[in-house]
Amino acid sequence: MSVWSRFKRFINSLFGGALSAMEDPRMILEQNIRELNDQVPEMNENIATVKANMIMLQKEVDKSEDRVEQLSNRIRTAIQSDRDDIAKKYAMRLEDEKESLERTQEQLKHAERAYEKALQVKKAFMREKEKKIQEAKDALRQHERAQWQAEIADTMEQFEVSGLDQTHDEMVNRLNEETAKNEARMELALDSVDSEALQIEEDAEELRAEEVVNQFKAEMGLSGSSEEAAAEEESAEEGLDIPEEGEREEPSKTIGKQRTKSE
Repeated sequence: MSVWSRFKRFINSLFGGALSAMEDPRMILEQNIRELNDQVPEMNENIATVKANMIMLQKEVDKSEDRVEQLSNRIRTAIQSDRDDIAKKYAMRLEDEKESLERTQEQLKHAERAYEKALQVKKAFMREKEKKIQEAKDALRQHERAQWQAEIADTMEQFEVSGLDQTHDEMVNRLNEETAKNEARMELALDSVDSEALQIEEDAEELRAEEVVNQFKAEMGLSGSSEEAAAEEESAEEGLDIPEEGEREEPSKTIGKQRTKSE
């Protein structure tokens, strides 16, 4: 490899890399779409030119055919008039006109084939153009989605890097630990309390309250009826017969008589 070739290769690699870095695929695809759309009017103009040439040749053929027909009629007229000299002149012109007609017809055939070819090329170009434009649009949409996803990824990465996620988890764990500690302390406190002593204390308080109530009843003169009701309840529970009031008073009367007799 010569020095010049190596130098050109170095220059191409240097500027090629710089250009590749400067190129924006999105802008290039949009420019390609514009160029493809701009080529359609140019192609239509070329096709119109080919068609115009074909139309002109068709008109030339029609004129040549008319002239051939006219010269043929003149030759017939001259022959009928016994003017062979005039018929010969028209015959020479007729031969030239026929040759011209053949050339024009040949040109017309080429023009028609060119016009059909141009239409086929346009059809293929339009199909390829639509395909390229659709591919470019799909690529642009994917590029936009990729940019959107990149922005979301950057946001999530910043969220994690900033420590918010870690701080959140740490605070939640600390609260859970404190809750567990407090629940454990409550369980230990409940276990350390003597439940039997508390029950005895509650029973004692209830007895004291009952005594206070009985004292109030005694002061109010309700102690007898309350005692009788209590006695009836106890006898009912034990299945014993409770003597009536009269029967209970007889011993006292007897005791009184006995005291009198003794006196």
